[in-house]
Amino acid sequence: MNLVTTEWLEKNLDKVKIFDASWHMPSSKRKAKKEYKESHIKGANFWDVDEHSDKDSAYPHMMSNSDYWTRMLWSFGIQNDDHIVVYDYSDTYSSCRLWFALKYFGHKKVSVLDGGMKKWLEENRSTSKDINKDLGKFSSIDKLNTKSRYKVKENTEWIKNKKQIDENIKETSFQIVDARSRDRFEGKVDEPRPGLKKGCIIGSKNIPYKDCINSVTNTFKSKPELIKIFTQNNIDISRPIVFTCGSGMTACVLGMAYFIISGKNAVIYDGSWSEYGRK
Repeated sequence: MNLVTTEWLEKNLDKVKIFDASWHMPSSKRKAKKEYKESHIKGANFWDVDEHSDKDSAYPHMMSNSDYWTRMLWSFGIQNDDHIVVYDYSDTYSSCRLWFALKYFGHKKVSVLDGGMKKWLEENRSTSKDINKDLGKFSSIDKLNTKSRYKVKENTEWIKNKKQIDENIKETSFQIVDARSRDRFEGKVDEPRPGLKKGCIIGSKNIPYKDCINSVTNTFKSKPELIKIFTQNNIDISRPIVFTCGSGMTACVLGMAYFIISGKNAVIYDGSWSEYGRK
């Protein structure tokens, strides 16, 4: 159950742990945490992708290490058997990044709210301003039961690095599919981050992540529709695929689309164009 409906979540609010994983492009001038404080789904905790990525990396949104991940989830009171539902109020469908990260570190029951906060609000479902200020702070770890400490199982094969991408340009052992807009992929516009070249990884293909989302309902398109999108963009679903984007965020939207199609977990080039496109 990688996607849940707004109807399902409303009926099961007390049975799940919820994260608001909203993230906005800097150019949007929107502040995700401020919006969360003003209104969120009841019981949701805010998950800040910038805060919980690898701060030692020169590139944005790189996956943190397993020790950090363990302590971070434990600070939120998460246990291994919890069903976690992730949503966002973002144009980039940023909830898919946390969905991927949780699964990467071995969490079994993770779902994305199909349609996100946008659909939730359009259906006039209830929201809250209540915040548990102790959760998400590492200083609160001492208060938690050490016997229930979260345990990770890292699936390291789900992330590729630049060396593997470079080797694949010669070997073509997997397809590379870029989630950025067509204009960015084709190098027709400047990248939103400074210091990056225009263009794409040699031999890569392109599915703009928004092509996978219904513009009216903000939900994922159906399996047959997604298969058609992949096929029209000359992507062979039967062969291995690695997804990339600008900074590892929207690649995970394609990762969700791929899971809907194939039932297989996605593989991501975490550095994406922020690393590969450096001048």
